[in-house]
Amino acid sequence: MKEKLAVVAFGGNALLRGNEAGTIEDQEKNTYDTCIKVLELIKQGYNIIITHGNGPQVGNILLRNEAGYNQFKIPKMPLDICVADSQGGIGYMIERQMLNVLNDFNMKRNVITIITEVLVDINDPAFQNPNKPVGTFYLKEESELLAKSNNWIFKEDPRKRGWRRVVPSPKPKDIFNKKLIRDLARKGNIVIAVGGGGVPVYRHENSYLEAIEAVIDKDLASALLAKDIKADAFFIITDVPKVYINFNTKNQKALDRISVEEAKQYHHEGHFTAGSMGPKILAALDFVSKSGKEAIITEASQLQYENCGTRIYKD
Repeated sequence: MKEKLAVVAFGGNALLRGNEAGTIEDQEKNTYDTCIKVLELIKQGYNIIITHGNGPQVGNILLRNEAGYNQFKIPKMPLDICVADSQGGIGYMIERQMLNVLNDFNMKRNVITIITEVLVDINDPAFQNPNKPVGTFYLKEESELLAKSNNWIFKEDPRKRGWRRVVPSPKPKDIFNKKLIRDLARKGNIVIAVGGGGVPVYRHENSYLEAIEAVIDKDLASALLAKDIKADAFFIITDVPKVYINFNTKNQKALDRISVEEAKQYHHEGHFTAGSMGPKILAALDFVSKSGKEAIITEASQLQYENCGTRIYKD
């Protein structure tokens, strides 16, 4: 059987759950558990590329930035370096735990992490409207103090879990080293790439690359990678088994298999909020519309079932 290629986008909850302190012990346990569940895709005949978010982690790195400067006058690092730091740290954690899982299940695969840059447009309107949440949740009063002292912008979480800092989130235009990522995965290696949406850079007219202060949405960057390397499927791993309309109401309804047009209609009706399921739906739509292949949104424990999650297909 010819092996298929899948891009698997880990949500933040794959590493850090909302009710946890975020210790390394918490994150390693969660990562190990998620990697076990991802093995189901390998059993189903997929070669896999793992991408991941970094919202909580990069937010914590930024806080350490501020604390180090305020207490010890350690120079602050820009947001792109913080994103790269999170890519390296999270990639290492996924890589090591995946190797542990492979060993525990007597499977042999190489695992490699690639620090990934992603091209963005300096004129993207997102720079005028920051909306990408990073870091932990705060009470409204705490967020107001932090906003005043650091010149940060905060918005309330759509699920009413608190207030989070938001930063610009430009659309990804191109993934660096995408052919290398594809070729390594096609040969059976498990590749970890596009961490946190990738490190955002833009290209000057003379081709000079410059970093930009932003965080790219990891689902949109993952969808672009999946499309460009002609992946056979795109899995978005989140904290619910399926996508819902009328979420958290008495009329809540799980969606099984829906067309692109149905997904667009539900999105237009406002069922998927910008700070939660909205970016996942848009990323899935982008991949399916341009590739003709399926996108699947589900929770990691559901991967053992071949028809798991909400599956979006092209009409």
